[in-house]
Amino acid sequence: MERAGFRVLAAIDFNEEAIQTFKANFAKDPLALCKDLTKFPPDKLAAKLGVNDVDVIVGGPPCQGFSTVRQVDAANHGSRVKRDKRRYLYRVFLDYVAAFRPRVFVMENVMGIQSAAKGKFFTLVQADARKLGYRVHAQVEEAWKLGVPQKRRRQLVIGVRNDLPGYFSSELKPSSRAFGSPTLWDAIGDLPPLAAGEGVEERDYDFDRRKHFLATRNETAKHYLNTVLEIADAAKLTAHRARPHNDRDLRDFARIHEGETADATIARGEKMEFPYDRTVFLDRYTRQHRERLCSTIVAHLAKDGLMFIHPTQNRSLTPREAARVQTFPDWFQFPVARTHQFRIIGNAVPPLVAEAVGCEVKEFLDESRRPGYEAQIPRGTSQSLLTSSPTRKEAASDLQRLARLDRRALRDLPTQQFLHGWRALLSLFPDLHPDNARDHGNHIVEVSPDQLALPGFDELVSRRYSRSGWPVALELIGNEAWRRFDAGELTPPEFYCVEAQRAGLRHKTEIRNREAAMETKA
Repeated sequence: MERAGFRVLAAIDFNEEAIQTFKANFAKDPLALCKDLTKFPPDKLAAKLGVNDVDVIVGGPPCQGFSTVRQVDAANHGSRVKRDKRRYLYRVFLDYVAAFRPRVFVMENVMGIQSAAKGKFFTLVQADARKLGYRVHAQVEEAWKLGVPQKRRRQLVIGVRNDLPGYFSSELKPSSRAFGSPTLWDAIGDLPPLAAGEGVEERDYDFDRRKHFLATRNETAKHYLNTVLEIADAAKLTAHRARPHNDRDLRDFARIHEGETADATIARGEKMEFPYDRTVFLDRYTRQHRERLCSTIVAHLAKDGLMFIHPTQNRSLTPREAARVQTFPDWFQFPVARTHQFRIIGNAVPPLVAEAVGCEVKEFLDESRRPGYEAQIPRGTSQSLLTSSPTRKEAASDLQRLARLDRRALRDLPTQQFLHGWRALLSLFPDLHPDNARDHGNHIVEVSPDQLALPGFDELVSRRYSRSGWPVALELIGNEAWRRFDAGELTPPEFYCVEAQRAGLRHKTEIRNREAAMETKA
């Protein structure tokens, strides 16, 4: 976030080793606190900082309660789903959002949050954040598209305060630090070879090996080492220590070809010695491939490295190798025991991904802060785009007629007629995000008449999906908008019609101002 241009005020984690590591690398920067947020309320942080509001809050409530890995033992589905209190810690994160009212918040978690308890918590996170006055949408970050050499996919839930116009981008762009599509070998191929159990916490680099490595690789590898890993800024090689393995594991490692899992090894006729259930742990032993993406670096590395066997050496990856795959620069220190190093590295958001997120957030905030931004109409845009009809009541009537059409009738509607209704929708419901028009979940809530944005149009808006906030009656319109957008029939400015949204936000502001004025007179 700092590299993206933010001034970080505070960093909080309940894990002592994480805070110790943070302080070792950012000693002069933000307030770093080892706190359990369930016992450290927002007002205490506000008192320490001397501020009551911030622009951005980013965080990652514990992911173990949603991990798909834990579905193997039934811990994340079925009757045991209620027993893991960590699933509700997202509410503590939202307590901080409610207290500081950031313009934007970003919450990161594992993909398993979508399916844990049949999506219950994925819905709750978005529904609860929406109640706080945020336009919320979920998007998936695919780390390899952002220059990270691993098969990492993570869920982001992003909230923008409802008074801010614009739609946060649903597709992250790589930061300027990223380049090409690096592989595992681009990240670790220059490091000195080790046997299992070998290595020291600090040693000199093997510069001859590095020189030879760079001479044989392409520009992507050179860029990754120099720009992402910043090898020139690290005086010593640290955390390159291999964990020991028992003889049985080492024999099994030797049987697995580069890029293979134990399951594939058995399928070609090898007999493995490991005792694990082959019907469950098919990839329990995996030898990584040099010229492919690495498997997702996870905190389970702290327990064993069996899924992360080195591509050419008979051992698992070292903490430094895992850190490099995560895009931590070589100067970044991990001054804790090796087990904690693995856990911290595995729990982390790759810095290159975090920078990409930060850049998108900063660009969004900078744009919203430009003088006259809320009233500005993009160049070449006609005034008619601001409202789909002369009055909101007429716009609602137009939208109601559109909502009565079935899927076929919507598909046959001429583009300009459909756009007329789509702009009306975004103007009447500026709190919705177009990206939410396809993933609604199954839970529906009834909105009381006194809370309706369009009094008199109960049929249109009274029933909403909890997850997306989308009115049930408008579901087909959202699906049709996505179909036309995917087919190229709607341009991005037409699909993300910010000018219609701005008109709706201005109308809401006018209503609030009138109500405030009436209260003052009373």
